[in-house]
Amino acid sequence: MRSSLASTKGLKLVRGPSVRIDAARRRWAVVGAVAALALAGSLMGYLTAPAGPSDMRTGPFSYFPSE
Repeated sequence: MRSSLASTKGLKLVRGPSVRIDAARRRWAVVGAVAALALAGSLMGYLTAPAGPSDMRTGPFSYFPSE
């Protein structure tokens, strides 16, 4: 039996019929927010990257001569 306090918690539009559904909804909201942030970051990186091929080689060993 559900607690009488559970039916009055939270916004009416986001309450589910059970506590498990509410927790699952919150989990999916967090997963969606992280995915949206990753997508926005990758889109921003794509749009701000220099156009054309780059001859500069950067990486962990870029300070050592390769030839």
